[in-house]
Amino acid sequence: MEQPSSQTKLKSELGLLDGTMLVAGSMIGSGIFIVSADIIRNVGSSGWLIAVWLITGFMTLTAAVSYGELSAMFPKAGGQYVYLKEAYNKFVAFLYGWSFFAVIQTGTIAAVGVAFSKFAAYLIPAVSEENILLSIPFGGMFTLTISAAQVVSILIIILLTYINTKGVKGGKLIQTTFTLTKLISLFGLIAFGFIMLKGDVWTANWTNAWDMRGLAKDGSLTSYTMAAALGAIAASMVGSIFSSDAWNNVTFIAGEMKNPQRNIGLSLFLGTLIVTVIYVSANVMYTAVLPLNEIASAEKDRVAVAASTVIFGNIGTVVIALMIMVSTFGCNNGLILAGARVYYTMAKDGLFFKKTGTLNENAVPEFGLWIQCAVASVLCLSGRYGDLLDMISFVVVIFYMLTIAGIYILRIKRPNAPRPYKAFGYPVLPAIYIIMGLAFCGLLLRYKSDYTWPGLIIVLIGIPIYFISQRNVKHEDTVLSDH
Repeated sequence: MEQPSSQTKLKSELGLLDGTMLVAGSMIGSGIFIVSADIIRNVGSSGWLIAVWLITGFMTLTAAVSYGELSAMFPKAGGQYVYLKEAYNKFVAFLYGWSFFAVIQTGTIAAVGVAFSKFAAYLIPAVSEENILLSIPFGGMFTLTISAAQVVSILIIILLTYINTKGVKGGKLIQTTFTLTKLISLFGLIAFGFIMLKGDVWTANWTNAWDMRGLAKDGSLTSYTMAAALGAIAASMVGSIFSSDAWNNVTFIAGEMKNPQRNIGLSLFLGTLIVTVIYVSANVMYTAVLPLNEIASAEKDRVAVAASTVIFGNIGTVVIALMIMVSTFGCNNGLILAGARVYYTMAKDGLFFKKTGTLNENAVPEFGLWIQCAVASVLCLSGRYGDLLDMISFVVVIFYMLTIAGIYILRIKRPNAPRPYKAFGYPVLPAIYIIMGLAFCGLLLRYKSDYTWPGLIIVLIGIPIYFISQRNVKHEDTVLSDH
């Protein structure tokens, strides 16, 4: 039975504001409130703390304006997956899509969901990760423990998935409302922080601000050799890159954007610029109110809680808890909304479950939303999503580099293809991103290999899956032709 025409294609219902809020909202989760503690422990100085965020911001902005050319050339659902397919082939695109489904998107959804629960526990202690609801031993090998925080995170993911199955309008409303709220809240926190600036703290933090050294939680210092310093920068950027990732989510929903040739590129630029300004300003603010050793030793790395307590007193903990709950709720909505569009496009290419390539009566890929929900929920229960995300940063940057290199490839392969927007700073800026990305990945391989091989294993698992799926497609085609 043929579907009604309204169900056979995605509806263009998202404008420039919606796209910008999706970029900013998907980027800002819980990272900016937490990861600076680990960065300070690695680099040990205010100058290098800000430098790490500036380098990450520059890379993100450069990648975003480079993606503008690709988004204008291929204004359809699937985004980065489509760009890789057009520049290279289905195989490379599938490896990205597989990694995206296995951990990049689903692992991020899980991590953000659990972050929501952890901070909700400040207000409702019963939903704490310390509240273990179930403990299941598996033959002496390991014990699966399920906490209240994990259950709440799964319920949040299910709720947002359900809302997004009802059409893009509901998801759009949540995204725009929650992102605007958290942007205003973050700007407010930063402003109050500078109002409360402590002169002695600021002077101490910014004296010898470029002397890099390791800073342990107890405040002890370790001097670095040049090699160790490079490794420290790379390790620090794992956290900042994770906090700045998911900016490309707007490219996945190009099929639902009004005037995507214009609005995708503009959304990428505006969204990443806003977030970069907020991230750098927030970290400068941290150094204005907290000594470096207090940033490094913040309880459970919750730097924003420590800063907010200085700014607002005891109520500061509640302020940050509410901000992070708003932030993570909106962030997860954006991740959930955008992710399913990648699986939808993969299915259309015969590279994913067929059912994922269909739309429901609300013109959204409902099956894709629910299987994404299932995998994210399993990752919530595993408790390993945090480790996976640390380790996947390497893979994420590799695919970003491949995608940006695709601009050069497509300029050669399709010199006469319409390009409503051309990559800003081409060929220099895209090349700088690729060089910086190679340096980051090379440093991780050399000095922090634990951050690299698990992500590579996840990608490599996709190789046999790809060839098995293609063999099955060929077999089906043969059967059909025989009949």
